Amino acid sequence: MKIIVLPGDGIGPEIVAEAVRVVQAAGERFALGLEFDYDEVGFASLEKYGTTLRDEVLEKAKTYDGIILGTQSHADYPKPEEGGRNVSAAFRVGLDLYANVRPARSRPFIPTQMKEGRTMDLVIMREATEGFYPDRNMTRGWAELMPSPDMAISLRKITRRCSERIARRAFEWAMTRRKKVTAIHKANSFHMTDGLFLECVRDVGKEFPEVELDDLLVDASTAHLIRTPERFDVMVATNFYGDILSDLASEMSGSLGLAGSMMASDTHCCAQAQHGSAPALAGLDRANPTSMILSAAMLLQWMGEHHGKPALCAAAKAIEGAVDRVLEHPGCRTADLGGPAGCKAFGEYVAQEVSAA
Repeated sequence: MKIIVLPGDGIGPEIVAEAVRVVQAAGERFALGLEFDYDEVGFASLEKYGTTLRDEVLEKAKTYDGIILGTQSHADYPKPEEGGRNVSAAFRVGLDLYANVRPARSRPFIPTQMKEGRTMDLVIMREATEGFYPDRNMTRGWAELMPSPDMAISLRKITRRCSERIARRAFEWAMTRRKKVTAIHKANSFHMTDGLFLECVRDVGKEFPEVELDDLLVDASTAHLIRTPERFDVMVATNFYGDILSDLASEMSGSLGLAGSMMASDTHCCAQAQHGSAPALAGLDRANPTSMILSAAMLLQWMGEHHGKPALCAAAKAIEGAVDRVLEHPGCRTADLGGPAGCKAFGEYVAQEVSAA
């Protein structure tokens, strides 16, 4: 099994290095025979090749069994016509990585932002190839325009095909959990776009009679996440809503730095931390690599399921368990969680725990 590693910008190289360290430890324990190849994206690519993402890197990634993608400093890139290509968006569209899966769960030994006694264990299934994002809504051109200096217009695209397939993944995921799906929408205002999305979720839900389906307006869902997070199992949402709600859920459950994330199509999967590139922390050994490590574990789980290799799934579970056992010890936590450990030390702790278990 071959994985391509793209370290990215900011803290990306540091957290990716620790994720690879942990995956290698799992590979040795479970005899996975993993091979890693490296290439450049982001500012390293821009400096060397004049673009943040070369077409050949995207094409090459399609030939690998998995992808580990580091963080990117999109906001600091030059304009697209000057080489500042949105790397994440290009991967999502180019490899059709439509399912952005973002779990959020509380841990009894990690302080949360929730009311005392509340717990969270949910998954947000976010559609990632259309919606309100202007860089992935048009065959040609950009889905934002300014007819005048005082007017800006953004176009939103919602299709039946994309809505149905993300809904199907949500119901399939719920079948492995507590068998409940909540559709997030704003159909009372966006009658056509959110109305179509909600219609598709309900239609797909008929294929899964064992799964309970309810729906919530996106604004109401934020209140329920705070008040009663236990009510949620799998939340399915369009791109924009899912992006915002997943950050909220992860921060409430402990920290955005603890949130794993993967982007998957029917044939490809990419591990990518849920948080940003934190350039102010780059090179200081202060970043928390947990999100990247857990994202890599999700990648191994996906690879195991799609290639019929139970050892990969066992490795993923071992990594998840090792992360929790390390986090249980305050002295092993990174600074964002009140601990003294650096990025490298935390990765070493988890790798050692994976090897020792």
